[in-house]
Amino acid sequence: QVELVESGGGLVQAGGSLTLSCLAHGINFHLYDMAWFRQDPLKAPEMVAKISSGGYTQYAEAVKDRFIISRDNAAFTISLQMNNLNPNDTAEYRCNARASLNNFWGRGTQVTVSS
Repeated sequence: QVELVESGGGLVQAGGSLTLSCLAHGINFHLYDMAWFRQDPLKAPEMVAKISSGGYTQYAEAVKDRFIISRDNAAFTISLQMNNLNPNDTAEYRCNARASLNNFWGRGTQVTVSS
């Protein structure tokens, strides 16, 4: 059974940092492109950062130079280090795993940034 389990969300003051993690179960992790998406109820879902199976990274313009995505294939985990957070980063963050026709989502972890 495939499961993506996010952790690390919470409440933080503007300017602070958080690190999110996503642990994958039930997939050949090293074959999957992994990503973090976020969604605020008032906005469309947004791709935040992605890391390919080969380690290539891409970031949304809004988080470039503040967020860092990484993966540990041995631990079946990706992480998202988020620095200099601001209230616009407030959203539910969801982990995504994609390979070929397979596309899996985690349930999400809430990040709230207070001003």
